[in-house]
This record gives sequence, C-alpha cells and structure tokens, in this order.
Amino acid sequence: MNITIVGTGYVGLVTGTTLAELGNSVYCVDIDEKKVEGLKNGIVPIYEPNLEEMFLRNIQSERLFFTTDLKEALDKSEVIYLALPTPPGEDGSADLSYVIQVANNIGEMMTEYKVIVNKSTVPVGTADRVREVIAAKTNIPFDVVSNPEFLREGFAVEDSMNPSRVVVGASSEKAKNIMAQIYQPFTNTGIPIIFMDEKSSELTKYAANSFLAVKITFMNEIANYCEKVGADVDKVRLGMGSDDRIGHRFLFPGIGYGGSCFPKDVKALIKSGIQEDFNFQILEATERVNTTQKVILVSEIEKYFGGNIRGKKIAMWGLAFKANTDDIREASSLDNIALLLEKGAEIAAYDAVAESNVQKLLGDKIQYAKGMYDALEDADALFIATEWPEFKNPNFELMAKKMKNKVIFDGRNMYPLEIPEQNGFHYKSIGRKTIENK
Repeated sequence: MNITIVGTGYVGLVTGTTLAELGNSVYCVDIDEKKVEGLKNGIVPIYEPNLEEMFLRNIQSERLFFTTDLKEALDKSEVIYLALPTPPGEDGSADLSYVIQVANNIGEMMTEYKVIVNKSTVPVGTADRVREVIAAKTNIPFDVVSNPEFLREGFAVEDSMNPSRVVVGASSEKAKNIMAQIYQPFTNTGIPIIFMDEKSSELTKYAANSFLAVKITFMNEIANYCEKVGADVDKVRLGMGSDDRIGHRFLFPGIGYGGSCFPKDVKALIKSGIQEDFNFQILEATERVNTTQKVILVSEIEKYFGGNIRGKKIAMWGLAFKANTDDIREASSLDNIALLLEKGAEIAAYDAVAESNVQKLLGDKIQYAKGMYDALEDADALFIATEWPEFKNPNFELMAKKMKNKVIFDGRNMYPLEIPEQNGFHYKSIGRKTIENK
C-alpha cells in the first residue's frame, strides 16, 4: 500500500520506517528542507536504538521516501498519517494548530478518496474537528481515523514491530478494512487490533499515559515514605509487583518522570477536564508530586554539605530524561541543573548521547565531560540523573581517586546498597536507607 506520513519527528519517523519495513511504499513529508535533505542522504536526526539500520535498509530498498511537497505525496497515497507536534500551550492544553493547518491543506489538495489517520496525541474530539476542516474544503469523500501510538522512547522500534495491541478509532467500514489491511502483518501473528469510536480511541492514549504517570508518582510517594519509617522500597516494589493485578513495570522509584509524553499528556487531560467542568484530582496531585520529586535530592546535597553548596563541583551522570534516547524534554537533569546553579554549585556533566541537545539549550552554563570518569575530576559529589547502562558497573576505585569526596546522590537507584558501602562511599538513593560515610 502507498502511505504518506506528514511530520518526520520522533513518531513520524519511527512509524514511517516501520510501515516501510512491512512492505509499504511510504512517503514522509516535512516542511524543513534541510531536514528532508538529510533524511534523503540517510541521516537519522534522532537517537533511537536499531532505527538507523532499518531506516537505511528501507531507503535502499526504495520503500521509504522523503519530500517537502505534500501534494506530491498526497497524490501517491490512499492513506495519510498525521504525525504532527501537539505541544502544550501556556494553559496546558494541546496546541492543534499544526494538525488543523495540514487538514486544511489536505482538503484543498485531495482529488480522490483518502483515509486521514491521526497518529498524533490529540484531545477527544479532534477527529471531528479534522473532519469538519477537510469537509469545508472539498466534496470528495474521505474518512478520518484515530490510531494512537504507544511507543516507548528507547524501545520504539521494538514496540513498533511487536505492539501489544493496535487501537483504531473509526466509524467507516471502508476505513476499518483499510486499517486492518495495513496492520495485517501484526494480526496474523496474534496481535489484537481493537476497533472503537474515534473519541474513545483518542482518550485511550491520554488515559494510558496518565495512568502510567500516576503509577510512577505513587511509587515515588511510597519511596519517600519508606525513608521516613525505615522500610526498603526495593523490597516493597518486589512485593507489590508480584501481584499480577499490579505487575512489576513502572514501579521503579526515582527523580520523577519526564520526556515528551507523560508531562504533556497529563497537562492536556487536566485541561480537557476543566473545559468539560470536570476535575481530574488524581492527575493534579500527580503533577504537584512529580514537580517536587524531580529535585528532591538537591536538599539532600545541601544537607550533606552543611547547608551551603556554593562553589561545590557536582558531577552529573546522564542528561537525557531516560536511558537509550537523546530526548531532554522535561528531563529531571535540567530541573536539577537549574536549581544547583541557582544555589551556586558548578556542574560537570556527561551524557554520550544527549549532551549536544543540552549544549544547545544551556551553552556554557555547565561543563561537558568527554567521559564519565572525566566528569568526576575534583568533584565534590556525583549526581546520577539517567540510568544509562554504562553507569551500572563503574570502577569505584577509579571514582575514589578522581573525586574530592566519595559521595553519590543516585536519582535512579542504580546500585544495591552493599556495593557503595563496600567501596566506602556515602550513598543517598530514593526510598532506601542512606549509606553514611563522612
């Protein structure tokens, strides 16, 4: 099948590459000429494990194409995926201006039946709005479908090729049949395709992400309480997760959630509720707790240094909001850097993948180390902000030689407590006892 993807951001690029891998001819459209030229030349603008290999394979197989010409791509395709940004506005609501603009363009340009697929995360009722916008521009028949993505950054290729389910919101039998044909390679292997109305499909994405944000935040609250009463959150987590009604995933405590999805989607659902005179009290509490949780270790750092960290050099391992991505949107590292700098500390950071993105944002406000141990040179303490695999089994002897103080503040609970204790480090993590060593 011939398919057009409008937007070559994270979702658009992964979706387009995956659909090409399934044998479709995919035309990816973006208004950024420089970006499109780079894509044509095999340059992947985001970091995502295993994406580049699949991307290059499908370009060479002439199934994946890139253009700035929407009309050209539209004319070649029966199905048009909208993978456009829906950033939060000042009030937290999703900004649909990109989606509405492209819907306008499609209405003006289409010459035959099309299925318009909303892949972007959009508020309930967006399919109706897109339908109205296109219908105002043309009398040619078309259908609008909701098909939310459930990709985890760092595992997006795996999630795309092995989804747990495919959700499709569609009212038209013709559109349902076309979507079923696209996803037949998945349904043939037993992966369910769940058909529903468009509004339910749109809400499913917000509900899923918001629930996971609540689950993470609840576990962080439990972790903080563990510290008050002397319990160990690792033990509690294992006990809870063994209940198959709860499960083990998203029970790892840390310095809050970030990224492009959870913060934005929680805000958008809260705002959508307000517009309908409905108060999402759990989500409002989740936001408040997460904001505090992201910087919860800064007060611990201050406490260790007697209330004053001015002039202290803090090494930071990790800048991305999570491992296996270069995404720094809503990253906890940035909140901590801002607060530490405000309090007079110096930062030497290391992240092999996300550093360039932070450098574009912060410039020379912090130092950037070439390696994880270089960041530790004369550091007063180490702050671990991202759970990159290379941090899991460090050389503690070398760390001790590099650092002024053997002190670790671990926002991701990277080590069993006995490891830093055996190596003589003061070690403060989340929801577990502090290993004292001054």
